[in-house]
Amino acid sequence: MTHSQSSSFLRRRESSFLAAARLIWPQRGSQNWIVERVPALNLLAQAYAPIRSWRIGPAFAGMTALVWSSALQAQPVFALMYKQQFGYAPSCNACHKDGGGTALNPYGEAFKKAGKDLAAFKAIEKQDADGDGFANADEAIAKANPGVKTSTPKAPGDWLDALSLIPKEVQARFPGVKTWLPKDALLSDADVARAATLGATLSKADDNTIYIPLTDQRPSGTALIFAAEYQGKPFYLLLTTDRALTVASVEPMNTRQVPEAAKSKVYAMFAGVPVDKLPAATGNDLDAVITAAVKKAGTLLFVRLKNA
Repeated sequence: MTHSQSSSFLRRRESSFLAAARLIWPQRGSQNWIVERVPALNLLAQAYAPIRSWRIGPAFAGMTALVWSSALQAQPVFALMYKQQFGYAPSCNACHKDGGGTALNPYGEAFKKAGKDLAAFKAIEKQDADGDGFANADEAIAKANPGVKTSTPKAPGDWLDALSLIPKEVQARFPGVKTWLPKDALLSDADVARAATLGATLSKADDNTIYIPLTDQRPSGTALIFAAEYQGKPFYLLLTTDRALTVASVEPMNTRQVPEAAKSKVYAMFAGVPVDKLPAATGNDLDAVITAAVKKAGTLLFVRLKNA
């Protein structure tokens, strides 16, 4: 490649990064939040290996680092810590029974009790959380799931397959989608305060994972698995939206402990409602519990993804 060709190539790459930066930091008041904020993150994440080999000028290096930092933040925090500890990113099933947002499996419970930080891995490394006869760390090093008894170092299973990273119920709502962006929804004090103005009570305990399907490197909606509780028993629901954050569907996902939740007629009333306009609950019956949980889930999506 000649010097002029190389310079032209770098200019095109730098222009692409600048365009990506504009997507990540849109102007306030923009309505196309999901189109503007997320595609660039996924594009950069997919292009990680090429990025490392590009030769870029010092004036642009700072911009690249800043953009790539945002891309890294799009990956769930637990996955980043797990990768730092064991050298690879796990699926959400390392800690959850049915993907991010669902109940914790035995390894997830142990990790939570140990502090949910890097030190927690060391604290529970010799335990056998799933009772399969292998220590947690030995399973993780062998790329077996330390939270699932049927996954062992000799037969780890397919829990690390690309599409195994996304719960099958979420995939079913976006047929044909092969590329996903799991994004941590970690609530700040500002998020909690903003949620209150929308009529929802959120706390740090409501942190979750937002699944964003991508079509042609563009988000086509969102999905969130979340818990509700009725008469002291938990059950789990799935909320999906379109790219404008209008509810596409709310449906029961795991209602084994509250089977009547699967038969509720209330789910239909949420379809077509923007997530910041979801109704508040009245009463304390099962439908009210579902309505309150959907209100919280929709508000979480709004405060984490919509421009202030």
